[in-house]
Amino acid sequence: MIEYRNLIPDELFPELFQHFIRHQIVTKCWRKENGAWNIKDVPFVDDWTKSDLEVLTACLKNTLKSGGFVYAAFDNQKLKGFVSVESALFGGEQKYLDLTSIHVSEDMRSLGIGKELFLSAKRWAKEHGAAKLYISAHSSVESQAFYRKMGCVEALVYNQQHVQAEPCDCQLECVL
Repeated sequence: MIEYRNLIPDELFPELFQHFIRHQIVTKCWRKENGAWNIKDVPFVDDWTKSDLEVLTACLKNTLKSGGFVYAAFDNQKLKGFVSVESALFGGEQKYLDLTSIHVSEDMRSLGIGKELFLSAKRWAKEHGAAKLYISAHSSVESQAFYRKMGCVEALVYNQQHVQAEPCDCQLECVL
C-alpha cells in the first residue's frame, strides 16, 4: 500500500532516492515551431546522476525553507514519487504557483501515484492563494499525455526563467 506524506528538510538527502528509478527512455517529444506544436523524433535516456540528486535535494530543501510544498509517495518505506510547489505567486492576474517537480519511479508508473501527487499539489496551491499551477514540463510524448490528462493546457503567460533554463520544455498551466 502506498503511503503519502509531506517531506521534511531533515530527510532530504541523496540517500532518500536510493530506491527511486528516474530512468525514462524518450523517443518522441513535442516541439513548438513557427507557432505550431509537432511531435519530433528526439531519442535520449533521461536519468539522474549523483550530482543531479545533490542539486535536487538542495532545491527541495529550499522549497520547504521558503514555505513551499514537498509531498511524497512511499512503498514499503521506499520513496517512489514526489511533487514540489513553490510558495511565491507570479504571473500577475494569472496567480500562478510553480509546480517545480513531479516524478514517479519507473517501477511504479501507471499506478495512479502521479495523479495523486498532482491532485495534492493542486489542493495545496489553491489553499495558498493560487488560481493556477504553472508547469515547465518535460516535452516527451508520455509526460505531456499525463499533463493533458490532468487538465493542463499551454500557459497563457510564459515564465521566461523557465524558458531560458529549459528551452525544450512545454510551458503549461492548470486551473485550480
